[in-house]
Amino acid sequence: MEACERDLVEGMESMAVDERSSRSAKIIDLLRRFLGVQQRRAEAYAKLRRGFTEYMSNGGELAYQQLCKEITVEFNDCSKEVLEMESLLLMPDLSRGDLADLLKAVQAQEKQKLQLTARIQILKKAGRPSERLVSHENCRFEKPTEHECVHVHEITEAAGTEDAEADAEYDGALKEAICGVQDAVTNINEHLEEVCYEIEALESE
Repeated sequence: MEACERDLVEGMESMAVDERSSRSAKIIDLLRRFLGVQQRRAEAYAKLRRGFTEYMSNGGELAYQQLCKEITVEFNDCSKEVLEMESLLLMPDLSRGDLADLLKAVQAQEKQKLQLTARIQILKKAGRPSERLVSHENCRFEKPTEHECVHVHEITEAAGTEDAEADAEYDGALKEAICGVQDAVTNINEHLEEVCYEIEALESE
C-alpha cells in the first residue's frame, strides 16, 4: 500500500513539474516573441530616419508620405501583437500580471516615442522661423523678370525681437521633443533588460 501511495505522490509531483515546465516554456516563448516585435520597431525607426534624412536632402514629398503610411501600419501591427501577448499573460494558465504590466509600460513609452519622433520631424520640416524660405506666390508680377514683393519691409527692432522669440520657442520645442525621445528610449531599454532577466530566470528553473 505504501509503495502505491509513494508512486501516486511521485506521479503527481512529476505532473506538477511538467506543468510548471510547460508554463515556463509558454512564457519564454511569449517574451521572445515580444523581443522580436521590439526588433521590428527598431528596424522601422531606422527606416523612418533614413527616409526622413533622404527627404530633407533631396525632397520627394510623396515618397516620404508613403513611407510614413508604411511605418504607421507596421507600428499598429506591432502594438496589436503586444496587446495579444498581454492578454495571454493574464490568462489563468499563465497568470503573469507582472509581465503583462511590463509589456504595457513598454507600449506606453513606445507611443510617447512615436508621437515625439513625429513632432521632431514636423519641426525640422518647418525649419527655424528666421530661416524659413519665403514663398512668393502672393506677390504681384508685372513682368516675368521683376515682381512687387509683399515681403519687403523695414527690419525694425520689433520684427527682430519677434524673430528671436519665435526662434527661441522653436528651439525649446525641438529640444523638449528630443529629450522626451531620449527618456522614452532609456525607459524602454530598462524594461527590455527586465524581460531578458525574466527569460534567463525561467530558463534556469
